[in-house]
Amino acid sequence: MNTRLTSVALGICLGLAVLGASPAMAGLLDEPYLLDTGLRSRSISFENVTGAPGQGGQAASNLGPGRKGAPCRPFKPGETVDLADIEGPGTIRHIWMTISNRSPQTLRSFVIRAYWDGQEHPSIECPLGDFFGFAHGKVASYQSAAHSLGKNAGMNIWLPMPFLKRAHVTLTNETDENHVIFYQIDYTIDDPHPADVGRMHILFNRQNPTIEKQDFELLPQRNAKGRYLGSIVGVRALTDDWWGEGEIKVFMDGDQEFPTICGTGTEDWVGLSYGLQQTPFMYHGANLSQGRYHSMYRWYLPDPIAWRESCRITIQQIAWRKGLAETHDDWSTATFWYEPVPSAPLPPMPTIDIRTADLPDE
Repeated sequence: MNTRLTSVALGICLGLAVLGASPAMAGLLDEPYLLDTGLRSRSISFENVTGAPGQGGQAASNLGPGRKGAPCRPFKPGETVDLADIEGPGTIRHIWMTISNRSPQTLRSFVIRAYWDGQEHPSIECPLGDFFGFAHGKVASYQSAAHSLGKNAGMNIWLPMPFLKRAHVTLTNETDENHVIFYQIDYTIDDPHPADVGRMHILFNRQNPTIEKQDFELLPQRNAKGRYLGSIVGVRALTDDWWGEGEIKVFMDGDQEFPTICGTGTEDWVGLSYGLQQTPFMYHGANLSQGRYHSMYRWYLPDPIAWRESCRITIQQIAWRKGLAETHDDWSTATFWYEPVPSAPLPPMPTIDIRTADLPDE
């Protein structure tokens, strides 16, 4: 196994260990020859919308039954479609999707939501592009430990999403046009999760512009045990100053005025230095840095940020203007973390007008 694959296996296995996974499950990547995992594999697409055994590929095309009869379907304006409704226990392990219109406006207007174990409010509520690892709806091919993105918007997410009783995933078209969606959700069932296993939570936020001296929240206050996985961060620079001097602050388990974890600067936080370069790596980097538009990420897989009671994470907006200076820019984030359910509702997601304002050209 080469160095990159070894590192991926290490990161994901550590993630599974934190989730309370069994040794057999943790060996899915680094010991693929283990057969007695106790898991059963399933997959959902428009060719098998329930994932039921022996029920895939029944639709007919002009070539006949079972010959690529239902690879995709149109989404009408305002329509919400169930992508998955799965009985557990289980783990969603990979989601792939692509769309007929790959404009930034469209990729910020479709919204994916996930509801775990019968909870009425979503634990995931995020625009499609940000969910799949890129800010501003701007497709730029890259790969990280969490995502991979093709130049024609072949979108993938690889982070495990466990559940005990039910996983319900929906997709909503908030545009005023028809669009065609292709997708596949790969998952396992019979996973031996503990009752308090962390469920995936994803929150989208945007401030356009931010407010000087009011630090942007990557993660609002959460009052349950959990683990921060990382964030996709988009910045649209509003001035010609270097905008990336702000520090990340992680307030956990009773921290008040000052945090337990404190970074040294925005480009340092994503593992780069002396400015932002379009250099995507496995756990950190920038997948877009063109003109005023930047998309960057940091994944805490081999170096976890975990808390026992509460957590809040912020990042400052500080520029270099012949010295440090308070500043404001256009910031967006998709933040990923695990916590048990029942969990508190997410803050309201920004409206479509806020999400889609001032996006880059095609």
